[in-house]
Amino acid sequence: MNIIFLGPPGAGKGTHAQRLMNELEIPQISTGDMLRQAIKAETPMGLSAKAYIEKGELVPDEVVIGIVKDRLQQDDCQRGYILDGFPRTVAQAEALSTFAKIDVALNLSLPDEMIIARLSGRRVCLKCGGTYHISALGGREDCQACGETLVQRKDDSPETIQNRLSVYAAQTAPLIDFYEKKGLLKTVECLGSVDENQEAVRKALNLK
Repeated sequence: MNIIFLGPPGAGKGTHAQRLMNELEIPQISTGDMLRQAIKAETPMGLSAKAYIEKGELVPDEVVIGIVKDRLQQDDCQRGYILDGFPRTVAQAEALSTFAKIDVALNLSLPDEMIIARLSGRRVCLKCGGTYHISALGGREDCQACGETLVQRKDDSPETIQNRLSVYAAQTAPLIDFYEKKGLLKTVECLGSVDENQEAVRKALNLK
């Protein structure tokens, strides 16, 4: 099964993609992972991406698309894959359709106010990498694993989150309409617990 995960930041794409990857035994592929692997392998596309990154520039669509195409041809993708973070635009989706057959585009939906509450309440430990939510800390400010003081990442501030949501609405949300017109879209409202949302994801994919 070839799956695309859509949804705004904070909707749980990474969490649910990871669970599906383990259940279906297919790779979860993110744009960041692909770029790092291509650069490490020194593929032609990877070297091209490295040149842009080292100059502090965005990697152009044609390079990212080329890296995705190379990645999907690898042996571990022949039974299926989960694309997380690609495509980000309709132009990328149109390019993807020329070399990959997508079975379903799964849209994880969550209201903006819940996303802001979820992400702005996140606290991380810079020492051990632990992640917590203030709702579960009971007023504590220290990491339960190592005792280090927890901090809020800069990209988890309400202002930054709102900006990320605005970028998503402008650039990526049009993919919902794109895949709906192709009859490939399925939407899951992620309003419950992680386990409840995962079961809704499995149901949308007709997994037994």
